[in-house]
Amino acid sequence: MTELRDLLTQLGMPTGAELNWTTTAEGRPGRIVAMHGRQVEVIAVNGGALEHIVLDLSRNLATTPVTGDWVIVNADRVVALGGRTTNLSRPDPSGQGVQVLAANIDHVMIVLSLERGLNLKSLERLSVMAWDSGALPITVLTKADTVENLTEAVAQAALAAPGTEVLLTSSLTGRGLERLREIMAVGTTTTMLGASGAGKTSLLNALEDKSEKVREVNTSGEGRHATSARRLYRLSSGGVLLDLPGIRSLDLLATDEGMEETFVEIAESALRCRFHDCEHGTEPGCAVQESVKAGEILQRRLDNWHKIRREMSYQERKGDAALMAKQRAEWKNMTKSHRSRK
Repeated sequence: MTELRDLLTQLGMPTGAELNWTTTAEGRPGRIVAMHGRQVEVIAVNGGALEHIVLDLSRNLATTPVTGDWVIVNADRVVALGGRTTNLSRPDPSGQGVQVLAANIDHVMIVLSLERGLNLKSLERLSVMAWDSGALPITVLTKADTVENLTEAVAQAALAAPGTEVLLTSSLTGRGLERLREIMAVGTTTTMLGASGAGKTSLLNALEDKSEKVREVNTSGEGRHATSARRLYRLSSGGVLLDLPGIRSLDLLATDEGMEETFVEIAESALRCRFHDCEHGTEPGCAVQESVKAGEILQRRLDNWHKIRREMSYQERKGDAALMAKQRAEWKNMTKSHRSRK
């Protein structure tokens, strides 16, 4: 069992993780590297080593697997899935159900470029999404070499994403790369969440001395997808990176816990509201509105809080409300369980 654990640790299995799911006569354990329709790339245990193979999916799987899932494989198929500790999800672009972007991740790096100014609204939205995954969010500000007043940028990011480490990086100068390698240590899985053109692929190239394709950002500041598919990379630091395409749609399927982590000052002030279901608008006795008037909460933050809440309600009306409620309940239990082990 020790040898098996050591091999799975090389694929991002955290120290102390349960291995009960690997004890089956059906096959051998591994992890999904990439999905290609009904075929998947898997790195699987083969005796005392790891092998990279392409297999079909069994039609008997209860859940559709995604990149990052732990699996059991036989000679030609993925036959079972291990349990998920965390998942990064959003409403499916089709408008029905939930799209899981990545599974079994430990860190979500929220990557934003400083080149054209820090997009605080995007940082707040991505922070909600990251907290809801059950993983630990980290704010990564790229292209730090393009900005003079970095102190102000860090202060703004810390206010927009409270409780997260803010890390300045530059693929050009190498700033922050050693700290990134420390985070991406043995037995961890990290994913980078951000818009196209934020500098995610450039960071990967700088970290690993790779030459993955990088696309230029156009004059409007919008990037094109350099990463076109979700893929798992084994890193020289010993950890694993789950690389995602840039997020074009920032639709949220969020929980109250994710909102409270991101907008902590609003959540704390709301405890003093006269009504427990206060929407922090024109209600009498609203402590949040009083805090805004006193300068303790930024109006911009409350405005974005309202916007995200409206979009959450819209997603529930548009999609499968029962499925989304079930997903939120699963997230809540999963998040508590995963973070209690850290």
